[in-house]
Amino acid sequence: MKLGRNFVTGFDWHISSWKSMQNPAPGLYSIRTDPQGLPQFVLKNGTEILFRAGPWNGAYLSGRTLPTVNPIYSFEFVWNENEIYYQYEVQNHSVYTRYLLNPSGLIQRTIWNERKQDWEVFATSQVDQCSIYAYCGPYATCNTNESPPCKCLEGFLQRSASPEDINSVDWSNGCTRRTPLACEGGDSFLKQTGLRIPDTSKSWADLSIDLKECEKLCLKNCSCTADTNLDIREGGRGCLLWYGDLTDISELNEGGQDLYIRLATCDLNHIQNKGKTKEKQKAAIIAISVIITSGMMLLALLLYVRRKKLRKTGEHGKEDLELPLFDFATVATATNNFLSNNILGQGGFGPVYKGTLIEGQEIAVKRLSKNSGQGLEEFKNEVTLISKLQHRNLVKLFGCCIRRDEKMLIYEYMPNKSLDYFIFDQTRSKLLDWRIRMHIIDGIARGVLYLHHDSILRIIHRDLKASNILLDNNMNPKISDFGLARKFGLDQTRAKTRRVVGTYGYMSPEYALDGLFSMKSDVFSFGVLVLEILSGKKNRGFSHPEHDYNLLGHAWTLWMGKRPLELIDTAFGDLYNATEVLRCINVGLLCVQQSPPDRPNMSLVLLMLCGDSVLPQPKQPGFFIERNLPMTDSISEKNEMFSIYESTITSLEPR
Repeated sequence: MKLGRNFVTGFDWHISSWKSMQNPAPGLYSIRTDPQGLPQFVLKNGTEILFRAGPWNGAYLSGRTLPTVNPIYSFEFVWNENEIYYQYEVQNHSVYTRYLLNPSGLIQRTIWNERKQDWEVFATSQVDQCSIYAYCGPYATCNTNESPPCKCLEGFLQRSASPEDINSVDWSNGCTRRTPLACEGGDSFLKQTGLRIPDTSKSWADLSIDLKECEKLCLKNCSCTADTNLDIREGGRGCLLWYGDLTDISELNEGGQDLYIRLATCDLNHIQNKGKTKEKQKAAIIAISVIITSGMMLLALLLYVRRKKLRKTGEHGKEDLELPLFDFATVATATNNFLSNNILGQGGFGPVYKGTLIEGQEIAVKRLSKNSGQGLEEFKNEVTLISKLQHRNLVKLFGCCIRRDEKMLIYEYMPNKSLDYFIFDQTRSKLLDWRIRMHIIDGIARGVLYLHHDSILRIIHRDLKASNILLDNNMNPKISDFGLARKFGLDQTRAKTRRVVGTYGYMSPEYALDGLFSMKSDVFSFGVLVLEILSGKKNRGFSHPEHDYNLLGHAWTLWMGKRPLELIDTAFGDLYNATEVLRCINVGLLCVQQSPPDRPNMSLVLLMLCGDSVLPQPKQPGFFIERNLPMTDSISEKNEMFSIYESTITSLEPR
């Protein structure tokens, strides 16, 4: 595969997408070389840049994270006065591979899996919203591990979308300097590390100049805004200067380059003084911590002796839990001795109580019912899984309490209850405008993506539904209830069980009917949630005077009839973004397609929700009509559970 340009003949090696998966005519998208400034490789829709792979930095394309040794591909980059090109070749000729630009504008490398007789995605270029060109605007960086992902470079302030809206969350206008450049000897450089360097279309480069001389050249031109090494090898060499705004910068988890940003000297002094103040504060904190630690050593010794005695009594079983242990008396006091007025809800596991600890911390206490054998299994499963998970869109587990037959989980308290409390109520649904609902959809998608791909475990939730999405003070969604979740191996794609558990209306066809579950089962449930959030209607029990379809069938009918906006909740009125709503409906229908391979994975779902590329047309959803579903609402069992992938969990003991 070769990308580049011949400067002598003008010949351009590029890749174009197909018009559709069935039509090989040239489509909207192309990957080509942008020769302006320091040449770089970009994805375009016509003349509009959508994604930037970046220029060559001497070792790799700077738009990606630090590459690892690749046993499949070898790379080559050539740049001289006659031509510039980037190409890769397959080192192992027994491996069949393709480099694709699909009709939706997604760049993928795929490898042929001989055992499955199918192409598997090896790598995807656009993995998150930070891949979108200039997502945060000029003089701002993008980091997917933060919320919001955009922030200004040091020495810069956010430029609001309009003078009336200084708190706007729209970052397309980026940031502006805190202090204008002095130009006449009054400027300096601030070093920023670990960055994907800015768009180089307005830049100048020379490999023969060192970094010190590079900075001098920059200071001589008032339009120069930053500099760095052209080649990162051997400690860095060469000079790369930027003129004009610095756009499309990201913070990379691994690798990244140094960037020296030109600032007014007064701003640089302010930043450095702030850093010194933080160092002094850190030293004071360390000193105080040492004193407190010394004072706590005796208490730790006493706790150790007490716990050792508890273990000797055999009161808590055999297996240790890496969770904070709450004393039963503490939990009882917090819930006013489990007063019925403090009950927040009731499930198969048992009641959930609201409580307040002595220090004022509000908690939710999930208490195992003594008559619930199934609840005991859920308790064990939830403890072993969620104790290893940490994400802003998952409910936080503070600890547990185990005393003889009493088993309780202590969670953070969610003051706004659950999603179903709002969206299925005609009055309360008006409190969730389009912006909030889009925020909730985005948060749920990020939480599920973390479970499937980013956590230390690969988790299939198996019971995603509106009542299991809790809402905090700021209406941030938190996925809860991991009692039915299952752990997958890194190379495992699906499992089968004879014990089908979950909630009908959210369960995928292959799971409800055949006991097959996978990440695509959760994707189906997520799609149902999206359509419920948009419509304010439940999928299960949905009725319409003109047909017998459930909500999925109704949404599909409106989509095929080119009337999809009739699906949305009347609580919106006219206050919604029609383009975003249509994109969400499209994504929701893609997620609930009948066949699991047709459904996108959660990484692609998030990219489709955040981007503006053309989306594929959905196929008919699974469980199209209500009578396809069994008549009970929730948990179903088919004899005993059987799967070679299930884990055995023994009795528990807190540690």
